[in-house]
Amino acid sequence: MAVKIRLRRMGYKKHPFYRVIVADSRSPRDGRFIEEIGTYDPNSDPSTIKIDADLAKKWLANGAQPTETVAKLLKQAGIEK
Repeated sequence: MAVKIRLRRMGYKKHPFYRVIVADSRSPRDGRFIEEIGTYDPNSDPSTIKIDADLAKKWLANGAQPTETVAKLLKQAGIEK
């Protein structure tokens, strides 16, 4: 089972709000997930990123692969592999 750290879109039309989740790579974008590890709000100025560093490091150590966007968010939050 390939596990990914990716974004789940929330919010209403044209006002996205994202949750950073850990999910099986085969599940749909807004479908079933394993664990929620943070949030990302691009609407605020500057964008708000809240990620639980301990959970993110745990999942990265266990082999979860972040998507490109989540990798950038993790880097901005100061979380490295």
